[in-house]
Amino acid sequence: MVRSWIVMLLLSVSSLSCGYALSGRGSFLPDYIETVGIPMFDNGTSVFDVEQLLTEQVRQVFIGRGRYRVVSDEIAVDAVLEGSIDDINIVPASFSSDQQASRYIFTLTASIVFRDLTTDEVLWENPRLVFNDEYEVTSGGGNISSVSAFFGQRSNAVERVAQDFAQTVVSSILEAF
Repeated sequence: MVRSWIVMLLLSVSSLSCGYALSGRGSFLPDYIETVGIPMFDNGTSVFDVEQLLTEQVRQVFIGRGRYRVVSDEIAVDAVLEGSIDDINIVPASFSSDQQASRYIFTLTASIVFRDLTTDEVLWENPRLVFNDEYEVTSGGGNISSVSAFFGQRSNAVERVAQDFAQTVVSSILEAF
């Protein structure tokens, strides 16, 4: 009885270090990368200041993921994340009883490159990252006629788009997807 209990205890303890990590906390980046430069993304759209909102969110998510110091330039850094916002599209997905759009499908196309400056090697890139999701718009009666109006309202949906995009980019880089 005692012997089987000891065997079970040893098996339990040995399984604690099986190599698994919590999703969203791992990193496949080289250990020497400590400082990451994330300069302002380029904006190839007609939406004013969208690059500022998205770049800042990517910086915040990168900082929140752990051990990296994030700066806004490429000077004295171990790696750099460069991006451009190439296209943004918003299309009504559902309508209220009075025919006002209440949900929108948001699609953002970007180009992202993450480069190790020590080895001058591209560690991750996606020249055509397509991010899309569906968002409910409760303010303004769903009367959004353009992407600029959507971003101009600074609603919860806009903030969720930026946060979701940033999570997608940083997770893709750190988890090597």
